Amino acid sequence: MPPAPAAAGTGPRSADPLSTHDSAAIPDGPDPRNGGGPARRNDSAGGAVGPAGPGDRDAARERMRSAFTPPEGIPLVVLPPEDARWQDRMRAMIRLPATERPAPAGRGEGTPALSAPRVLDLTLRIGDLLLSGGEGAEDVEAAMLGVAYAYGLARVEPNVTFTLLGISYQPSLTEPPLTMSRTVRRRGTDYTRLAAVFQLVDSITEHETTLEDAYRRLADIRRNRHPYNSWVLTGAAGLLAGGASTLVGGNPVIFLAAALAAMLGDRLAWLCAGRGLPEFYQFAVAAMPAAAMGVLIDRYAHWIPGATGVQSSAVITGGLFALLPGRALVAAVQDGLTGFYITASARLLEVVYLIVGIVIGVTLILYAGLALGAQLNPDQALRTYDHPWVQLLASMALTLAFAVLLQCERAVLPLATLNGGVAWTVYGVLHQQAHGNQVASTAAAAGLVGLFGQLMARYRYVSVLPYVTAAIGPLLPGSAVYFGLLALTQHHTSQGATQLTKAAALAMAIAIGVNLGNEVARLALRAPGPPGPRRAAKRTRGF
Repeated sequence: MPPAPAAAGTGPRSADPLSTHDSAAIPDGPDPRNGGGPARRNDSAGGAVGPAGPGDRDAARERMRSAFTPPEGIPLVVLPPEDARWQDRMRAMIRLPATERPAPAGRGEGTPALSAPRVLDLTLRIGDLLLSGGEGAEDVEAAMLGVAYAYGLARVEPNVTFTLLGISYQPSLTEPPLTMSRTVRRRGTDYTRLAAVFQLVDSITEHETTLEDAYRRLADIRRNRHPYNSWVLTGAAGLLAGGASTLVGGNPVIFLAAALAAMLGDRLAWLCAGRGLPEFYQFAVAAMPAAAMGVLIDRYAHWIPGATGVQSSAVITGGLFALLPGRALVAAVQDGLTGFYITASARLLEVVYLIVGIVIGVTLILYAGLALGAQLNPDQALRTYDHPWVQLLASMALTLAFAVLLQCERAVLPLATLNGGVAWTVYGVLHQQAHGNQVASTAAAAGLVGLFGQLMARYRYVSVLPYVTAAIGPLLPGSAVYFGLLALTQHHTSQGATQLTKAAALAMAIAIGVNLGNEVARLALRAPGPPGPRRAAKRTRGF
């Protein structure tokens, strides 16, 4: 029987790639309507049917791509070249699905296969040291992927939160995944150890370290002592507080008083830590000596030679500079800007708890001082102190002390100190000389800190934190926090809320400026990729 005539109105098939009647709509593989045999398709010439060949399937796939993936729709991830830094390569690769990542290179054919559980265990241990040292979640994930990838595990998905590290490895699509996790229970600030871990990751990603050697080096890193002992750290806390008091108008007497109060607070914090008290109480106790010293200076200034007419609030401000958690704040905002919202929320909550501890310690002493007749004046915040060279030296001394407190390497101290001097110079020119907005001036200075810090870190192939965290010390809003608390204790609610809001704005300006400077440096120094497709954004655009 001849075939039935075509329906009215039919003719040659439309060339529209979105047509639902195109032959590409029939999938490849067994066709249940054909008894499980090969798939059959409509013939565009005359409707005859026949088995689908390999060429037909390739053509169908190509038509499917053109139909549902417009050229401007889905941006492609362009991987940096092999000679780029491992941070840049891993940040780009981690945005690729595990099944689309290129096969690991660098292992010879005769190299024996490594144990996947051991590689994952090493990866988690390295991530533990990085996260507990204050590194951002994005860099921790990049390091974990880089280690696993260097040892031949391509289908790896690391996952980083504030207290939990996880990693999953799937050998193939038909095998069950292997998942391991590690809880981060201890946190400590040692940027020398952090730099050593970065050097280890760099040597692993360059295929210069075997798995056994990596375990040995990691054990050495964990056993190494801190570069500075507790008494050096106590002296650094005193220098930091003294330098901060000089920035806001303190003379040599105030410098010594602030340094003595900060050193006493540091030793009390060490005592509380030895007793196992949480950091909340450590910060509350450490803030009390500075506030008490400020009250004593105000109450008995006429008994102290050279202390008449000085700003006693400078002592308290200097003590607050030594306690404000600038490191945790920068890390929190960085995680939020890079899309790690759970980790960012946890870090911000940590910052809030530490600041509340400082507030409680200072407020208790201020209430006691006012009851004893101290004449602490919130209007002292309006007084200016314009001695540029003295302030520059004080800011550099403050940065140096902060770097020591962060346990930075000795070779890093001069560079971090110079970066802090640049930050204060920019802030002083924009705010004190040009009378610009304080928040905008702080953000601009912090942006240069982030830019120069990223350049230094890329030159030395280490983390950016040692060059950035200490350098933001002169910009921390210690005076705004103190005057806000003082106004609240004197029942000036509106004035206190204004000062505390100003302190929060300055803190956010510092963190965002540092992150923006880092991103600008990355864009300027990014290795060029092949032309053509757009680079994929790290995060979604909100829809």
